Amino acid sequence: MRSVRLVRSLRLAPLAAALVLLAACASPGPTKPTVTALYAQLDQATQGYETALQQVRAGNVAAGQQTLNQALDTVKNASVRCGSTPGCDTQRFFSAYDHMLRAKDGSSIGDENDDGDPQTGMALDQHGPAVLPEAQRSVTLLHGQKLSELIAMNGAVKAALQMWLTQWRPNLIDAWISYQYMRSEMWPAYKQADLPEALLFGIMAKESGGKVHAVSRSGAAGPLQFMYATGMRFGLTTDDGFDMRFDPAASARANAEYMDEQLAVFNDNLELTIGAYNTGEGRMRRLVGDDTKVSFYDPRIYNQLSQETRDYVPSVLAAAWLFLHPDSYNLRFPKIDGAPGSITLKRPASLSELTVCLGSAGGMEEGWFRTLRNLNPRLDPQQEQPAGAVLQVPKLLEQPYAARCEDGPWPILATDLHNAAAPVVDDPPPPPPGPVGVRRYTVRRGDTLVGIVRKLRCSSVQEVAEMNHLHHQHISVGQALKVPECR
Repeated sequence: MRSVRLVRSLRLAPLAAALVLLAACASPGPTKPTVTALYAQLDQATQGYETALQQVRAGNVAAGQQTLNQALDTVKNASVRCGSTPGCDTQRFFSAYDHMLRAKDGSSIGDENDDGDPQTGMALDQHGPAVLPEAQRSVTLLHGQKLSELIAMNGAVKAALQMWLTQWRPNLIDAWISYQYMRSEMWPAYKQADLPEALLFGIMAKESGGKVHAVSRSGAAGPLQFMYATGMRFGLTTDDGFDMRFDPAASARANAEYMDEQLAVFNDNLELTIGAYNTGEGRMRRLVGDDTKVSFYDPRIYNQLSQETRDYVPSVLAAAWLFLHPDSYNLRFPKIDGAPGSITLKRPASLSELTVCLGSAGGMEEGWFRTLRNLNPRLDPQQEQPAGAVLQVPKLLEQPYAARCEDGPWPILATDLHNAAAPVVDDPPPPPPGPVGVRRYTVRRGDTLVGIVRKLRCSSVQEVAEMNHLHHQHISVGQALKVPECR
């Protein structure tokens, strides 16, 4: 693996933003802490961090994570009070919190284990990592470097974090839910390429929001939005009429190959690589030239890119960071059992009919239509599939399908609704043409029939010639011509 030579200076986004809110909301204690007392709490948290390291290295991962979380809480609480204490250096707390948060995703804790999930030593099952804390299960290397060490917490990334946590929050949650059900399809390709799962999620969240059949105005398609030519270059061809860009597993494989290729081109500069994915590798290469160590935010690069690309890169990185550390941003992703399963239809049904009869099974309040489409991308959701057809579904739906959709009232209702059609109203016939009015035009010197028709702008040469029984369009000065009125 290539080692990443560029390690950016890191800043913590959440604390800087959250401290203002926390300080405003926190109730003042009975006594105001001294700077010395606050620094003592920081030392205590730092010692807790060291203890967590020792626990994990000794094989006690659960205890290490608990100790680390306690240390993070101590730093967080002390930081709030530091902000209102004269002489207290909040930057000391920011740095400690940032260091511990990055340790939480494996940047500092533990060793790599080839037979299991990084930093945990836990075995992988056939569908990917075993059930782990969300941050830890997504710890993988980016060519020898942890993803957390490559995300610079600058203004652009912080602004993107705010967007994901406010206006884009519903999109982020929808993308998370969709990804959990497609994870067994998409994650293996990234894992094999030694790329961070968080990066895959960040790209998908920004590109399609987890909608497999998304198509942009520019023609990019699929969950990871490949343009046609780029998709063809990475094997996303047409298979029996199906555009492989819509296949989650195939698009994840192609995306991993693309990222791997461009990381080699840009000397493992992640931000330039992500930018190339959006704006095109050719344009990015022309801007960068031979200086692959240049920052994406260098005015020579940043100012020459479209606003879309300037927003795209930090948005992907921010979504990836939230994937790793949701709890540190007051964000709670829903717990999803995404284990894959399948059903064999006992009676003909379309994906739409299955959505109706499954209802909110498994607690899915918004229904299963999107998930069923994502897991069966080749199927027309309105096209009835025959009995005996095998469909991919989350495993948790296997039992509800047997209980609700094989017999009983729900499949009957679903079929009735599916076969219903609104009345077809024929377009009214066009009104018959009204009578054509006629006016007179006296031919003047220099007139031609073509010139007269052009001047009047409301009839054809043939029509005027026929109305006046002209031969070879011959007219004479003073002749009175019948000319159709403008319609």
